Amino acid sequence: MHTFVRSPLRHGRLRAATATFAVGAVVAAGLALAAPAGATATASGTSGTSGAGVKHVCAKPTERHQLACDALVRTDVAQPHAFSLTAVSPDATPSGFGPGDLQSAYGLSANGGAGQTVAIVDAQDDPNAESDLATYRTQYGLPACTTANGCFKKIDQNGGTSYPTSDTGWAGEISLDLDMVSAVAPNAHILLVEATSATMSDLGASVNQAVAQGAKFVSNSYGGAEDSTDTSADSQYFNHPGVAITASSGDSGYGAQYPAGSPGVISVGGTSLTRDSSSRGWSESVWGTSSGGQGAGSGCSAYEPKPSWQTDSGCANRTISDVSAVADPATGVAVYQTYGGSGWAVYGGTSASSPIIAAVYADAGTPGAGDNPAKYPYAHTNALNDVTSGANGTCSPAYLCTAGAGYDGPTGLGTPNGLAAFTAGGSTGGNTVTVTGPGSQSGTVGTAASLQIHASDSASGQTLSYSATGLPAGLSINSSSGLISGTPTTAGSDNVTVTAKDGTGASGSASFTWTIAGSGGGTCTGGGQLLGNAGFETGTASPWTASSGVIDNSAGEAAHSGSWKAWLDGYGTTHTDTLSQSVTIPAGCKASFSFWLHVDTAETGSTAYDKLTVQANSTTLHTYSNVDAGTGYVQRTFDLSSFAGQTVTLKFTGTEDSSLQTSFVIDDAALNAS
Repeated sequence: MHTFVRSPLRHGRLRAATATFAVGAVVAAGLALAAPAGATATASGTSGTSGAGVKHVCAKPTERHQLACDALVRTDVAQPHAFSLTAVSPDATPSGFGPGDLQSAYGLSANGGAGQTVAIVDAQDDPNAESDLATYRTQYGLPACTTANGCFKKIDQNGGTSYPTSDTGWAGEISLDLDMVSAVAPNAHILLVEATSATMSDLGASVNQAVAQGAKFVSNSYGGAEDSTDTSADSQYFNHPGVAITASSGDSGYGAQYPAGSPGVISVGGTSLTRDSSSRGWSESVWGTSSGGQGAGSGCSAYEPKPSWQTDSGCANRTISDVSAVADPATGVAVYQTYGGSGWAVYGGTSASSPIIAAVYADAGTPGAGDNPAKYPYAHTNALNDVTSGANGTCSPAYLCTAGAGYDGPTGLGTPNGLAAFTAGGSTGGNTVTVTGPGSQSGTVGTAASLQIHASDSASGQTLSYSATGLPAGLSINSSSGLISGTPTTAGSDNVTVTAKDGTGASGSASFTWTIAGSGGGTCTGGGQLLGNAGFETGTASPWTASSGVIDNSAGEAAHSGSWKAWLDGYGTTHTDTLSQSVTIPAGCKASFSFWLHVDTAETGSTAYDKLTVQANSTTLHTYSNVDAGTGYVQRTFDLSSFAGQTVTLKFTGTEDSSLQTSFVIDDAALNAS
């Protein structure tokens, strides 16, 4: 990325010195300041332990067939209270990895999950689940996910609202699960199913209820000892073709647990995740130690048969795990929890990695009907981050507990590297087909529509064929070109999945929503692209209102197209820039606001020092920061249909702190009404 600093140039201060000052100021006020994101635990709370530094959230099982959640919480990291965030901004941000970190580490979009529902299955009730979720999502600028807007839903295991007895331990697990789905699939709907108790029968009934409610992705962050009844539970609770069901591998190191051993689930192991100077920017190792007793679970099931897609030779039965993600509490994730917690905390355990992987599957699109999605990564082994170091114990054969090239027990085939490994189709070791998601689409009954689908193949010379499910009535896809066209005949919102397949049978998919407005009563008159000077190519601001120097054609930052762009901040000193334009959206129109954004920074780490807030009138659409920095432009899109019939002021506000520049560069904006 560029590190160009705009004039006037000023040397950056040392972050450490400022942080020390902030700690002193906050402690003097009686508050505790968070440690840096991803900080290593102290000796008393080393990775995987439960004691002075880390503790288990849920109580151990007290009876047969009772299970425990796999969440661990750090007790050695002081966090800011919610009410103190503004007072000590910008340094008092939560410790632990946030959405931007996970998206960066695993090559994921910041807009994943659209059109999908991810279900979380947990025991007992968290009465603060929705309000805590709202705080987490607000903190990180994620779209609101509430009961009121239809994004969040909480039910009991029978599908009603007779919630079970509340429990502070399982409430921590619930917060962890909801926050991880939010971080990885910010645009997905979330269904929380609360089991009456932590028995397999109640938790299993909740899995069935989640599927009955229509969820195609179900996360289970709990487990217990294997026994001979597990194969019966497989058929009762985990036999759901076409649904991606994830399960935590456990937190006690080498050793198999259930339901992670079920062939009907994606068994999820755990890693330690750290930033580094590699091209990826991150590195991972097994969460655990060779002495065992702690870390991600793994092993050879004593009872479960080996699925056809699993080919390791050292275990005749089902091997745990399939894939993995961050789980080490010493490199843990930020979670907001108030029922049994005091706000921000750092969590770990394979209870973190299970919902992360469920959300990655949601980002990748709806599984194939009749498929067991656990097989997908085995068809795309080259599309994962292979974890090759670390161990969770000592065993024979060694790969069941020690990482190496290719498959191993603690981390499976590896961690997400984009979405290709989590899509339907393909043969083991074969080609990788990637379909580019087009984002949410809109149209009107009686008005012709056209959308070109783009896909690529890892092998040269392959011819792709295209298919689609869920298209609005009146539309069809050309199997040879991938062009969707036609004239919509029925109003409504459809979840569309497009699939591209090559001659070897390898395929990839992408999912999105397509909303069709009715042609009568809500007719859009005066639509089209409504913004003036959308690409800033006049060389002046009008009809935008902009701070001095924002409209720019210098060589320090490239435009997305043409020569001119809007460049907010980038001075490396305390600064605020604004850019705004007022537009009237005609009544009866669907409206979509988009712009291309490039964030370039000299900041490091996961703390949001410099921020860009995007607003429509008083509504904050999103907040970006130095954490969102990347090497090129990314298109950002927001639905403004709710503002139809109103004059809306679209405003960008960039705020920069006293050192280390962050540039927010905007180009080719559009407000399309139809």
